[in-house]
Amino acid sequence: MKTKLIFLLCAILLSFVAPATADKTILAGGCFWCMESDFEKLDGVTDVISGFTGGTLKDPTYSGNHAGHYEAVEISYDPSQVSYQQLLDHYWVNVDPFDDGGQFCDRGHSYLSAIFVANGSEQKLAEESKEQVAAMFPDEEIVTPILSASTFYPIKGEESYHQDYYKNYSFRYAAYRWNCGRDQRLKTIWGDKATH
Repeated sequence: MKTKLIFLLCAILLSFVAPATADKTILAGGCFWCMESDFEKLDGVTDVISGFTGGTLKDPTYSGNHAGHYEAVEISYDPSQVSYQQLLDHYWVNVDPFDDGGQFCDRGHSYLSAIFVANGSEQKLAEESKEQVAAMFPDEEIVTPILSASTFYPIKGEESYHQDYYKNYSFRYAAYRWNCGRDQRLKTIWGDKATH
């Protein structure tokens, strides 16, 4: 009887606590160091994790085999502060949507851009945002695909140094980003809309 009463009281108390709201989405835009840096600056984004997704290989690694996967980031965000639509708007101005060979100086499949959607609502918003970008560039082909979300594999273990690389190795990161021409190309495409 006493145990049941305690459980009942706990249940009542928990009903008054507002549930934590955190959504997640996965985006690929070339180098995950850069995507992590770009998205962690947004108000409402609570965490950005670098990793791989989109392929069939289990437990891909950076230095080993990640064939078929995209370098991507898993973004955790508070939808009461930043909407999925705002994340998409921020995404587009941080990628080259016309590049079908990679992103900036990074070439190959793993560096391709892609939006990974988890449900019909995300699919609809992603498609609409892609159409808006296409309307801005009527003479260009937008090659960034919208794909169904699949297992996301965070970088871990000995390769964990890739997480927060832009913070932990800021000088190396800045040199890489500059030499890769990422910001220069983004400025050329997006002008003042480029966020870096």
